[in-house]
Amino acid sequence: MKIRKIKLALPALGFIFLLACTPQKPVEQAGVSRISDDSLFTLVQEKTFQYFWDGAEPVSGAARERFHVDDDYPDNDKNIVTSGGTGFGLMAILVGIERKFVTRQEGVAHLTKIVNFLERADRFKGVWPHWMNGETGKVKPFGANDNGGDLVETAYLVQGLLCVRQYFKDGNDEEKALAARIDTLWRGVEWDWYRHGGKNVLYWHWSPDKQWIMNFPLEGYNECLITYVLAASSPTHSVPAITYHEGWARGGKMKNDSTHEQYGYHLDLKHNGAPQFGGPLFWSHYSFLGLDPRKLKDRYADYWQHNVNHTLINYEYCVLNPKGYKDYGKNSWGLTAGYSVKFYAAHSPGEDLGVITPTAALSSFPYTPNQSMEAMKHFYFDLGDKIFGPYGFYDGFSVDQDWYKPWYLAIDQGPIVVMMENERTGLLWRLFMSCPEVQEGLDKLGFTY
Repeated sequence: MKIRKIKLALPALGFIFLLACTPQKPVEQAGVSRISDDSLFTLVQEKTFQYFWDGAEPVSGAARERFHVDDDYPDNDKNIVTSGGTGFGLMAILVGIERKFVTRQEGVAHLTKIVNFLERADRFKGVWPHWMNGETGKVKPFGANDNGGDLVETAYLVQGLLCVRQYFKDGNDEEKALAARIDTLWRGVEWDWYRHGGKNVLYWHWSPDKQWIMNFPLEGYNECLITYVLAASSPTHSVPAITYHEGWARGGKMKNDSTHEQYGYHLDLKHNGAPQFGGPLFWSHYSFLGLDPRKLKDRYADYWQHNVNHTLINYEYCVLNPKGYKDYGKNSWGLTAGYSVKFYAAHSPGEDLGVITPTAALSSFPYTPNQSMEAMKHFYFDLGDKIFGPYGFYDGFSVDQDWYKPWYLAIDQGPIVVMMENERTGLLWRLFMSCPEVQEGLDKLGFTY
């Protein structure tokens, strides 16, 4: 798991926005009766959406990698944006339009600004880097050897771009023009180049000077499924099905043939490095913001049941709380990658540091609606302003260690807005799955959906 670093400046929130949204302290602390579940649901969506609106990098309109309310940053790089987080933000902006948090015209203007930026930003065989300078579009190396294209982050970005294309393709002239520009960006991604000379697997990174030095083949199972779906779906640079079956699925070894169950739940797939409980919960979120898992099956898994079981295992672990941490239970659960008492960690039952990450439960709403609602109510009504700020719930907290950092990460905030909307209306699932190229790609890989 990569560690993301960026310094941001807190934008001023307008007086009208503050009146429209929640008070800084939760309603019970303010002496007001509880709002309804539906009102809380909308409130959390709207506040979290603002990360990608008021909190966006001002020149590019793209998603800043992180935001620290306390201005405590490891580096002075407030203008750095993230490609994957921007993809999630594109989808969040569509939710904002649908929910009338912003007007359609405002949304089109913002999305156009982002597309303007993406067109001029550095790309490597059509693939965007993980980090870019939002003012210039130039790559900011993620590490000493990671200064080129990032295929997985690009897949998250393209997933969002395709949803935007589908949303506006039949709109007015301005909207159709935006959709056409997005289509050109999509067609320019050279997924086949990232086969590293025609190998039957995709590689995460490539750069002109470092070449393939990162040497990171994408093999399942983790968060990268969407990369293979899009690579197979490309109308211009498609990869053959063998890359999926031999590379990603490891020639079938990705499938979990064991009958072992955890808490009565079986995982169809062997999670990389986490065979017992499954990996961090974002593995059941990132690829499925647009890719609809509800009827999705292939020879390896029933992806709906797999994601539900992955979430329930994570939930039951927190309820049982084998390490005895404070404030773990039926209304306080969710282990996934994010900020931690150790700055950043890939939290999971296998790496449990006593830190709850709100995106884990909130982005799981489609899989565990009742458990996720109970968690959201506890986070808001009971913990309140300890973990709730200008852009919704902070990235992580630990009651056990009295650790409440007012920090946000784009790649954790985005799935909250999107998956909560998928639970409500299926909006992003419907948009992404309406792409004819995606349908052809899924057919090619042997999926039913």
